[in-house]
Amino acid sequence: MTDEEYYCCYLNGDEKGLDELMRKYGAPLILYISGYLHDVHEAEDLMIEVFAYLFTKKPRIRAGGLKAYLYKSARHMALRHKRRLRPCFSLDELKEEPESGMLVEEVIKTEEQNRTLHFCMQQLNPGYREALYLTYFEDMSYSEAAEVMGKNVKQITNMVYRGKQSLRGLLEREGISGAKS
Repeated sequence: MTDEEYYCCYLNGDEKGLDELMRKYGAPLILYISGYLHDVHEAEDLMIEVFAYLFTKKPRIRAGGLKAYLYKSARHMALRHKRRLRPCFSLDELKEEPESGMLVEEVIKTEEQNRTLHFCMQQLNPGYREALYLTYFEDMSYSEAAEVMGKNVKQITNMVYRGKQSLRGLLEREGISGAKS
């Protein structure tokens, strides 16, 4: 089923729709929000608020637009929550457990590359960093990322391009050459 079908199921009284959407988007939204707040507990609370708003207000969402709607709402709530502070997106908490079949040397090399990538991402302009995160880590289309960030597709295209150029330079400075875009 699509996200919109799960949403419609919930709107029609089937709690499984809500469960599936929260299972699919709960943790990624917490990670996204914590990039702004730098506090996982606050991010968890705001993630619940995002879903609470969605399921109490029951907005009409265009076909294929639920993911972008959730991230746009999360961004709006996070920025509103931290209005007095300058928003800063962070990728510090992006860590995954290594696969059991990997060799120790591969795990160490991968972890070192991930640390370098995250360090370099932190050096990027916050707008570039967020555009890259949404398009690469969250697998959003440029139009979805534009909707989330309140930009147009051309602006996102430029931000992703400039972000990749900047990231490539930073990675090369850190000793990782041949970084693909």
